Amino acid sequence: MKRFKAETAIVSEIVEELLHGGGAVGISGLFTPEEIAEARSIVMEYSEQAAEKVTHFQGAAQEEGKLNLQRRVWNLLAKGAIFERMATHPKLMEILRAFLGTEFIMGSIAANRILPGGPGQEPHVDYPYWDFHKPNTHPVGLNASFPMNAQVSILLDPFTEESGATGYLPGSQKELRYPTSEDRFFERCERMTGEPGDVALFYGATWHCAMPNRADHDRSAILIQYLPKWVKPMEDMPAALPQSVIDEAQPDLRQLLGLNYPYPEVLDAAKAGNTEGRQ
Repeated sequence: MKRFKAETAIVSEIVEELLHGGGAVGISGLFTPEEIAEARSIVMEYSEQAAEKVTHFQGAAQEEGKLNLQRRVWNLLAKGAIFERMATHPKLMEILRAFLGTEFIMGSIAANRILPGGPGQEPHVDYPYWDFHKPNTHPVGLNASFPMNAQVSILLDPFTEESGATGYLPGSQKELRYPTSEDRFFERCERMTGEPGDVALFYGATWHCAMPNRADHDRSAILIQYLPKWVKPMEDMPAALPQSVIDEAQPDLRQLLGLNYPYPEVLDAAKAGNTEGRQ
């Protein structure tokens, strides 16, 4: 995985690597140890309160009775101001505006905690591609030449091969399809390793998955999904947030919540006049 520091994270190089290179980059130096400790403390608190939450790509874990070793914490924007600061970090916003368009939105912000002994996931691609194992349900000719997703993982614990650092197959984002057993993902994959505070930024069409945690410590991260403005978000975040958060949202957060983009709209009740066009 090509790696950058906050001060050397050149946007054009990152966009090129995401779209035409390996599909993933690492960035260090965006968050302080204090910020990571604050976020981790909140995630630990909420993940202990409610162990059973909806999750994805963990069918084998459910069959084996080990789903409790993976904990999800959803709706993070309502659980601490630190998560808004993470989601709207200026460097991330700069990169994502170049990758997804200047008016991109956020589709989800959650935490994923895999406890020691927790199994990994099936290799997959992320929303809105995540059910591409049913390609006939998507438009004919859909391809990965333009991105409809970017994923940010902010590491809260050491991501090592032993602890289950995310596996990914470099270059797999160039051909949009769901991985199969014939692709021998686990034999060929590389890892998104890193230290707490590091960021793994990748194109969600890249084949990837959490790997089994064989370490003696947790493997936790903040997972943020970003989408073009016209893709339906995975989470209905405005509906889950207190009205006060929406009322007080700064411009970047309003953009991420989709509050600047009016559609879908009841046009029969909309203000009269021309609303779209160059003029």
